[in-house]
Amino acid sequence: MFDQAQSFIRNMHQELNIPHAETEARLQSIAEEIRRTQTYRHTPEELEYGVRVAWRNSNRCIGRLFWDKLTLIDRRHVQTPAEFEAALLHHIDYATNKGKIRPSITVFPPRTGNCTPFIILNDQLIRYTSDTLAEPVKSIKPDITSKFLPIIYQHNEQLHTLALPEEKILEVPLRHPNHPAFDDLNLAWYAVPIISGMELRIGGITYPCAPFNGWYMESEIASRNLLDCYRYNLIEQIADSFGFDRTTTATYWRDRTLVELNYAVYHSYKSHGVAVVDHYTASKQFEKFEEQERAAGRRITGDWTWLIPPISPSLVHNFHKGYDNTYRDPNFYYRKKGCPFAGQSIRDH
Repeated sequence: MFDQAQSFIRNMHQELNIPHAETEARLQSIAEEIRRTQTYRHTPEELEYGVRVAWRNSNRCIGRLFWDKLTLIDRRHVQTPAEFEAALLHHIDYATNKGKIRPSITVFPPRTGNCTPFIILNDQLIRYTSDTLAEPVKSIKPDITSKFLPIIYQHNEQLHTLALPEEKILEVPLRHPNHPAFDDLNLAWYAVPIISGMELRIGGITYPCAPFNGWYMESEIASRNLLDCYRYNLIEQIADSFGFDRTTTATYWRDRTLVELNYAVYHSYKSHGVAVVDHYTASKQFEKFEEQERAAGRRITGDWTWLIPPISPSLVHNFHKGYDNTYRDPNFYYRKKGCPFAGQSIRDH
């Protein structure tokens, strides 16, 4: 742990131009704390720097240009389910910001030894209810009456559910300015993607519960969530609403549907004042991020399969490049899939 802490502290102090004497004093303090307690506690400044660099190091994220704008909500003091649930609802309110989305992360207590105070089983805080439920939800069969899945979380090996109040979730009705029949499908999507199924690692400390958000790229909703055959698989219904001929693939009805749906999603979010980015702009932003990282003397890492958009990828610069997919800490890591707590009792709040 001390080796990882030392690497983190030295990198942080070098980047922030902190005097050498302060660096050595802090490392001595950490070494003594680890000797006494087998762990150490990040200062608020270290945690803020750590979460931001974790975003900067996130190989799969195309939106890393804004890594230093991430807002930290420090909730390491939370101990009870009531406090935890209040913090989750606060994150949703703060991040949504009436559509002017704020990139945010709420950090809950770290893992100490074998003790993991809080874990969220959902991969995102906000997800729609459907016939195909996420595995943790399906395993424990909660009573679902909302259009949104409840948040399933563990506190000290006890499972709890938190029903999301629908009035707290900002949704965007999806409309197309030139195809009124599309509007009749009454499609909508929520405003803020809040990732909750990953753990955060900073300087030898693991935070198993640290939900975070940016904003949507339009193709995440249009190309993937609505059209993937293993997701909502709505391509035929949407193509019909656009009046496209589906009798042969030679009409390019799939491609035309993809383009028009992406335009509809982007148009809808913008017209409702909800932050969203198109894939061309996101790629240009990533190109600027690469330039800034090179200027700072830092190696650029990335997962090419995630950095190219799922629409017209060959039209953006990163399609024609390769990236080093080495993971560096601080960073976010996926937890193992599945629900190890199936069969335990659940307390509803």
